[in-house]
Amino acid sequence: MSVSGRAEPRFRALSSANERGIRTFTRPMDANGVATRVSEYFGCNVFGFQQMKKALPTEDVKLLQEYAVSGSKLTLETANKVALAVKEWAISRGASHFTHWFQPQTGSTAEKHDSFFSFDKDGSAIEIFNGKLLIQQEPDASSFPSGGRRATFEARGYTIWDASSPMFLVETANGVTLCIPSLFVSYSGEALDKKTPLLRSIHAVNEQAKDALKLIGDKTEYVTVTCGPEQEYFLVDESLWALRPDLVQCGRALIGAHPPKGQQLEDHYFGSIKPRILNFMMEVEHECYKLGVPLKTRHNEVAPAQYECAPIFEFANLASDHNQIVMEVIKNVAKRHRLQALFHEKPFDGVNGSGKHVNWSLATAEGINLLNPGDKPHENVRFLYFLAATLKAVHDNAELLRASVAPAGNEFRMGANEAPPAIISAFLGDALSEVVEKIASNSTGNLSDRAKTIDMELAKVPEIAKDNTDRNRTSPFAFTGNKFEFRACGASQSVSDPTYFLNTAVAESLRQMNERLRSLSPKPDHKTVLAVIAETFKGAKAVQFDGDGYSKEWHQEAEKRGLAHNRTTPAALAALLKPSVMKMFANHKVMTEGETEARYNVFIERYNKIRLIELETMNELLLSQVYPAAIEQQILLSTALKSAKEITGSYPSVQLESYKTLVSKTDRLLVEISALGKVMEVAKGTHDESKAATFLADKAVPAMAQARALASELEECIDDALWPLPKYRELLHIS
Repeated sequence: MSVSGRAEPRFRALSSANERGIRTFTRPMDANGVATRVSEYFGCNVFGFQQMKKALPTEDVKLLQEYAVSGSKLTLETANKVALAVKEWAISRGASHFTHWFQPQTGSTAEKHDSFFSFDKDGSAIEIFNGKLLIQQEPDASSFPSGGRRATFEARGYTIWDASSPMFLVETANGVTLCIPSLFVSYSGEALDKKTPLLRSIHAVNEQAKDALKLIGDKTEYVTVTCGPEQEYFLVDESLWALRPDLVQCGRALIGAHPPKGQQLEDHYFGSIKPRILNFMMEVEHECYKLGVPLKTRHNEVAPAQYECAPIFEFANLASDHNQIVMEVIKNVAKRHRLQALFHEKPFDGVNGSGKHVNWSLATAEGINLLNPGDKPHENVRFLYFLAATLKAVHDNAELLRASVAPAGNEFRMGANEAPPAIISAFLGDALSEVVEKIASNSTGNLSDRAKTIDMELAKVPEIAKDNTDRNRTSPFAFTGNKFEFRACGASQSVSDPTYFLNTAVAESLRQMNERLRSLSPKPDHKTVLAVIAETFKGAKAVQFDGDGYSKEWHQEAEKRGLAHNRTTPAALAALLKPSVMKMFANHKVMTEGETEARYNVFIERYNKIRLIELETMNELLLSQVYPAAIEQQILLSTALKSAKEITGSYPSVQLESYKTLVSKTDRLLVEISALGKVMEVAKGTHDESKAATFLADKAVPAMAQARALASELEECIDDALWPLPKYRELLHIS
């Protein structure tokens, strides 16, 4: 096949991708050459409480643990001891620099490295690290998103050591860096990051949950939030990725015809993992284990080239840090395997997008899961109280929770075949729904008998336990046995956003229920507690739905129930500006009203920038790649037509019509390119960010979809040897 010069790089990339070898890496081995157990090297690059116990006095470690959980005061003397211990540990492992590792509102992590190297008072070279350097550093606060809270000249900001999250080492080919998980605040103390509101929200839940337990006759030293984020992602060969400006610039394919085989055969999900991918996954796990990240599960996801990993659940603040580490490790290890990882929520049209299912629950200091129903959930008052509070939180703050999962990419995913709809509802399952219904209606009838096991009645097949509830993948917020799974979260976003939004909503629900209990009785008895639970269940009934969230019938029913359906990101984010929402965040000291407004501004501005980048990239792709290929195809066809006429005396009618169709589509392409340019011009000229966002959602997204459809038509009628961009069938099926 003769290949056009324009398409030659694509075919070279295809050849490279098909000839890739499988990368191997060196596992830790014992003296006998047997691979070391994960349990023996897990957390070897982490300096947490376990490591502190080996280097610090017991009373100092206990003080630090109390500081991390309850926020008790930390003395400089103790910080100096920690700094000395971690410096010696890090340097012994090859570290030369340290950095305060934080999570600004960009959605990724940030770091500024400083060397341990310094001079003593005599001018001699030494390594220095003390408590002051550990506790606080000063990065430039004016160059990060602040939502208008910081002017360009207001540059001072602080990173503050988060003692609740262990320090860790990042290894590269040329050295090692000590990373210190930190908060990021402005000179005036305003939160400029995603971690600070998360920690504040955990404290808010702790205060209200402890109060609730006391009221219902229970107690604990503290209540914390547990979290387990499942991470979905795509992998494509780096040579193919490099030839797609849209994947490089936007993280998603802005154009591309659907291949004949996508995911319709349902053969990729849980399928046998290809050797190249499996080796990549093993190396990711190895790197994560060294960093103390407890990855547990790996598998193929539904779409071709899509995968998932999931951890053992942890405290929410630690889970948030670990998820950021997981994404960074996946990206870095992918490059070693000559792959590129894509975390965009919808990188490829026509196949499933990627989410980040956040499994959420509450636990006491004693490790008791407050959302564990036990064998008799209808008699478990503690469980029922916290279940009611969670349902009330979802009901009263459904629009806020929708806003928490509104990155620009999720706009293409939510409501599609692989993701929950943009209508926030809660799934409980038949057994639990019956319990809730009977309590809400004050019914005294017996619960339905349900089989607790499944007997296959087959030889050599054991009887298996049966859960109380089925799973509902169409529900945005589903109860899955002893936790809720917030399924609507986007793959690219930080776990912190949806978690601290949810935490604050639950804290407010608990506060209202606690006040209601006190209004009924200073010392509530069992009957009074059940009355408040019943009242709460009844009030939250509208948000409970156990059926098919994809169905048109549910959308109609949701409208009757008064549930919001904010389809676009700008519509969803408007919830942050509601006075009741701003007041709730402020009352629980999670964010001031100014900080909440700033979050809205950051989210809206980011949405606008992403859409404009996509528009400009698409315009360039159509003009510099698709249009020239279409012109080359016209030349090819016109040459064939002229040759046919010379031989037969007339143009072949079918070929002539094909040529006219191609010319027409090419002309329409120029019209679409012009239309995209006008949309960009209007958007850039709209100085009100909220109005610009609404315009982009309502006009730019449909315009891009229309241009994409035309580009797909052209791709399907242009000679493969002329097409310069790697196609879907190549991106999704070559690995």
